[in-house]
Amino acid sequence: MVTTSFADSSHPWRSASSLPVRPVDRPKPRDTAAGRIPLALAHPTTPDGRYRPKAFVGEAVPFVTTAFREGHDRIGVHVRLVSPSGDVSLHRLTPLHDGFDQWRALVAPLEQGVWRFRFEAFGDDFATWEHAADLKIPAGVDTALMREMGAILFDRALAEKKRPAAERRTLAAAAASLRDSAVTDAAALEIVRSPEIAAFFAARPLMSIVTVGDDHELLVERERAGVGAWYEFFPRSEGASRQPDGTIRSGTFRTAQRRLPAVRAMGFDVLYLPPIHPIGVRNRKGRNNTLDPQPGDPGSPWAIGADAGGHDEIHPDLGTLDDFRAFVGAAREENIEIALDLALQASPDHPWVTEHPEWFTTLPDGSIAYAENPPKKYQDIYPVNFDNDPAGIRAEVLRIVRHWIAQGVSIFRVDNPHTKPLQFWEWLISTVNAEYPDVVFLAEAFTRPRVMQGLAAAGFQQSYTYFTWRNTKQELEEFLTAISQETADYMRPNLFVNTPDILTEYLQFGGRAAYRIRAAIAATAAPTYGVYAGYELFENVARPGSEENIDNEKFEYKTRDWADAEARGASLAPFLTRLNEIRHAHPALRQLRNTTIHWSDDEAILVYVKHLDAALSDTGRPDTVIVIVNVDPHSARQTMVHLDTRVWGVEPGKPYDVEDLVTGARWTWSDHNFVRLDAFDEPVHILHVKETS
Repeated sequence: MVTTSFADSSHPWRSASSLPVRPVDRPKPRDTAAGRIPLALAHPTTPDGRYRPKAFVGEAVPFVTTAFREGHDRIGVHVRLVSPSGDVSLHRLTPLHDGFDQWRALVAPLEQGVWRFRFEAFGDDFATWEHAADLKIPAGVDTALMREMGAILFDRALAEKKRPAAERRTLAAAAASLRDSAVTDAAALEIVRSPEIAAFFAARPLMSIVTVGDDHELLVERERAGVGAWYEFFPRSEGASRQPDGTIRSGTFRTAQRRLPAVRAMGFDVLYLPPIHPIGVRNRKGRNNTLDPQPGDPGSPWAIGADAGGHDEIHPDLGTLDDFRAFVGAAREENIEIALDLALQASPDHPWVTEHPEWFTTLPDGSIAYAENPPKKYQDIYPVNFDNDPAGIRAEVLRIVRHWIAQGVSIFRVDNPHTKPLQFWEWLISTVNAEYPDVVFLAEAFTRPRVMQGLAAAGFQQSYTYFTWRNTKQELEEFLTAISQETADYMRPNLFVNTPDILTEYLQFGGRAAYRIRAAIAATAAPTYGVYAGYELFENVARPGSEENIDNEKFEYKTRDWADAEARGASLAPFLTRLNEIRHAHPALRQLRNTTIHWSDDEAILVYVKHLDAALSDTGRPDTVIVIVNVDPHSARQTMVHLDTRVWGVEPGKPYDVEDLVTGARWTWSDHNFVRLDAFDEPVHILHVKETS
């Protein structure tokens, strides 16, 4: 069943460009590819057009097309939207750049489901006359002709019965004035330049020729598909306790449940759990990925399957299925959704290995191939071979996903989807979402760009990205431009700052400043980001020769004293809490496509702005956030920052007030401003532009 959410609007959309809806007849099939007014390059779209582009409820979506005509006559462009429930709306596009023939309108869909849209271009007779008259009348060229042409246009408008009475009176008076010889050309020019009259014809244009573009679709998914603050922890570590003999007793869902209020207090709304299933014994990995596990070593949760069962079972150490359901219910009471790992692989002890050996690759020596990602080897994992029994594998995976949805799981973080066929994911996600449109899939695919983009286009609602490896100002500028503009129609980034497998050199050697910097960028640059537990304790010691934490939690229990760290002021939790408070309070930060890169004179000072117009905001007010970050965690920097204030409607050179949302400091700024950011003390400004009266 499709979920709808119209918020406080009487329409299933928000827009500053909406117009009265008027029907347009689709013309008969033409004998040329181009229409009378050519329309091309419709957006939103996907790279090859095979899949639907995507948005989430409340996302400000740019509808963009290219349109032009011969000569100098002016044109207009509309986009006609049809919501899943059948609501029809019309929105006027404005030209993006002079001379490039690109047109855009921003619309925020509020109804979940498949929207239809098409672009319509037309000869704008009023705009053509207005432009010509504005040039000719001051020059004394064809003034009488220009005045009569304008009066004729107003007569045409008066013939339209749907125009409001007040508008009709104004147009009738204007037509009479243009024809009155006693009215000077200067007075006639005031009519030509009248904003009121221009607004009449913007809302109800006089159209001489019309080209209707092709029909397109946009899949609008629930808000959580594109907005959320994720937190990851291992349930077995939450409440784990050291025993008198030195071994560690596993935490359970009941002990992990005690951590939920703290996760919510930090402002996180999605809790991601690594696999919670039985773990194999054969080839079990020991601490730090060694091949010689010691007694008590729990093994990797991704080595799924043992005597206790496979993907549809709970690890006995964690509790029972009832315990898991209670955990999900407790999370729901904290307004936290549970994301569960979906790892389609098996330990040598998985029931699949004996029941369905055809689901794996058998080598010439009779052994089953284990997983590899050279130079890494995963001797405790068998990858699934999707070629031998694709129908059987599809049925089993669908059964497993439905099973966990029935237990209250609404989000699946998919492990290594790029090692499985793309068509499998297209089928699985479309099949699941047809039954459960609210279910979200996150692709954990650190691989080649085209593969990652293909997974996103084929259905994944969210994607891991290269964010953790983009650290310099130039790298981040390119990255933020790509995720907010180049791929935003179909690929939603989830900016995890770290994972159990990713501890970058930046974090290893950048100290506490690096942790603050990366969290600030992740939380403000995209509407979805994530943190793996331990980040707030600045865990930054890597296993030698690797890019992951020493004593990796994948292979052992971690006992952390969260309360002690906070009591000593040694926790990043207060900063993460403040970042999530800022995200919650500012709708501009819950948007993806509204990032603009600005400038500084320093090679380490990154500057970007997130702006949302009042008409597109759920608060009904404009929201502008300026983020300025010193990305060098080892220095203090001071420089000039240069802002294009037109992005949020302030003319260059005009003053405006800003408030630092982290420190509370206030300043009056302009388009050129001095900043000093000390990485060790205050590495970032997150500035809110205050509304002017």
